[in-house]
Amino acid sequence: MPRSVLSRCALLAQQVPLECALSSKHCVQRGMSSVTIPPPACMLRPLEAPFRYLFGPGPSNVPPRVLAAGGRPIIGHMHTEMFGIMDDIKKGIQYAFQTSNNMTLAMSGSGHTAMECALFNVVEAGENVLVAVNGIWGERVAEIAERMGAKVHTLRKAPGGHFTNAEIDQALAKHKPVLFFLTHGESSSGLVHPVDGVGDLCHKHNCLLLVDSVASLGAAPLLMGQQNIDILYTGSQKALNAPPGTAPISFSERACHKMFNRKTKPVSYLLDMTHLSNYWGNDGKPDRIYHHTGPVSGFFALRESLAILAEMGLENSWKHHKEVAQYLWKGLEDLGLNLFIKDKDLRLPSVTTIAIPEGYNWKDMLAYIMKHHQIEFTGGLGPSVGMVMRIGLMGYNCNKANAAMALAALEDALRNCKKTKA
Repeated sequence: MPRSVLSRCALLAQQVPLECALSSKHCVQRGMSSVTIPPPACMLRPLEAPFRYLFGPGPSNVPPRVLAAGGRPIIGHMHTEMFGIMDDIKKGIQYAFQTSNNMTLAMSGSGHTAMECALFNVVEAGENVLVAVNGIWGERVAEIAERMGAKVHTLRKAPGGHFTNAEIDQALAKHKPVLFFLTHGESSSGLVHPVDGVGDLCHKHNCLLLVDSVASLGAAPLLMGQQNIDILYTGSQKALNAPPGTAPISFSERACHKMFNRKTKPVSYLLDMTHLSNYWGNDGKPDRIYHHTGPVSGFFALRESLAILAEMGLENSWKHHKEVAQYLWKGLEDLGLNLFIKDKDLRLPSVTTIAIPEGYNWKDMLAYIMKHHQIEFTGGLGPSVGMVMRIGLMGYNCNKANAAMALAALEDALRNCKKTKA
């Protein structure tokens, strides 16, 4: 490049900051009277966030590898390379879910987004929906379905209870729903619900099966294809190791037939699978059309978390979570604590629930553990509030060293927190 050109470039580089500064000053003076809210003091300080051991029901701590993936420079959400990453994510979800469903994708949002996407797309106002309610997630689905005008029927059990296939069969025959909802991993009570045979029952009654696996995917066995699950969703922030904000979901051919032969449009434009199927390249059309701006960094992180699961292997992940959970369960019993779910086969490996020890204030115990150990445990949620404390060891956090740390913190709290008088 000629020296004269380099000199002019250097001169321009010097002039631009000065011109910008003068222009900025002039604009501030001219428009000062219109600015009545000053810059908040908090925004003039650096961001501070403490390190915590997230041993609650989620989110869990994120491994450095996933953090690094999420911190990569972003690319355009409609770039060809981004579509390639989304294709990778689709394949990773198909592996994690054990399905070959074409209509597989990740929602731009938390598990609740996937929950609403499923309901909004396959249910129309006035149709019957049957919801198994044995914790907060059944309660949420029932409310969402009711808000959108569905006729909601419920099967109900107290937290920790589960439904037999005979009970489900009877309710399906009685209510004739277009959709039956079941939570596989009920994190509010620590229950993993049996799924075998439920899909067959739903198909016998011409009903779709929707399953929530936010707290269980990767930690407890679940086979979408073999168990005839029509719609399955999960969240990114638990055993999948990723930050909150993306939610894998998959629809069977039966679900797609119902979804794409509606009489009315879904109540949400953002969650309309007609558009989302195109955005994810699932509708067979040659071009993807802009629908919304997906969370590029979140998709980077999700892709890496699915890669970690694929490298470890699903069966190894299930085995590892069970072994660590059993180690934790024995340690809790050695401390004299009672596990809320009595049947070991029904305990959720990723989220363990402890019956609140007699005489203790559970809020005081959790606050003590947070203050002295920087460890997050949580109380119950929804109908299980006041009944349990919850410990989550999943994904990156799932190891015996962390289980031992959790047990030591609980032992310390039991020794130092004041018991209330009987």
